[in-house]
Amino acid sequence: MMLASGLSTQLGAAIGSLAFPVLGPVGVVAVRQCVAAVVLLPVGRPRLRSFTRRQWGPVLLLAAVFGVVNLSLYTAIDRIGLGLAVTLEFLGPLTIALAGSRRRVDLGCAALAVAGVAALMRPRPTADYVGMGLALLAAACWAAYILLNRSIGQRIPGTQGTAAAAGLSALVYLPIGAGVVVHHTPSAAAVGAAVTAGVLSSALPFLADLFTLRRVPAEAFGLFMSVNPVFAAAVGVLVLGQKLDVAAWLSIVAIIAANAISILARPRRA
Repeated sequence: MMLASGLSTQLGAAIGSLAFPVLGPVGVVAVRQCVAAVVLLPVGRPRLRSFTRRQWGPVLLLAAVFGVVNLSLYTAIDRIGLGLAVTLEFLGPLTIALAGSRRRVDLGCAALAVAGVAALMRPRPTADYVGMGLALLAAACWAAYILLNRSIGQRIPGTQGTAAAAGLSALVYLPIGAGVVVHHTPSAAAVGAAVTAGVLSSALPFLADLFTLRRVPAEAFGLFMSVNPVFAAAVGVLVLGQKLDVAAWLSIVAIIAANAISILARPRRA
């Protein structure tokens, strides 16, 4: 389920980026959020009036995270490409995986990941630090997404919490999307790409992650998500024709290796 979620997310992001020339990242995110709400609300059927204050807290935070993570990531993809944006975004779950650990091997893994990020963000004439900063903002949001989704899964039955958060996020983006449509007449192909992104990158992964996080610890989930930079780089090359230099590939390998070493060195529970 986690593998399918990762591949679906990156493929959806690549398809959604095809609509950037017409709708821009903001327009694509607006369509994506609305599609996610249309799919998730009938599935989750949240009983909003029955939510307690303790349940509303993480739902409202998750709604905010949905909007910020998608906008920051898609804008980063538009500026620095899918592979690099997702690699930097992956620092979110990596931080969750390594946070609080005092093992020397995990400290070494953290140092290896930092070295990979430093190589990606090294000064050079073509470096886009705004794009990189937005990818790092998406990383912080992804870390929050993991923790909030796990909390919602424990407090609210079924998919009600995630569906409610998706609906609230869509309400915020609805007028924004309407403004984009008024100023930029969309083509059928652009709308189709944005809708596909909403299904593949929002609706399906949200449901898969919610059920997964009820069975898998947040730390293990974060470690397993190291497959996302690989998927993103591969999809970027195959679908978008984006190419990465040797240093970028080495950085991706370093960040993924940090996760692999940490997960292999983790003591097995009896």
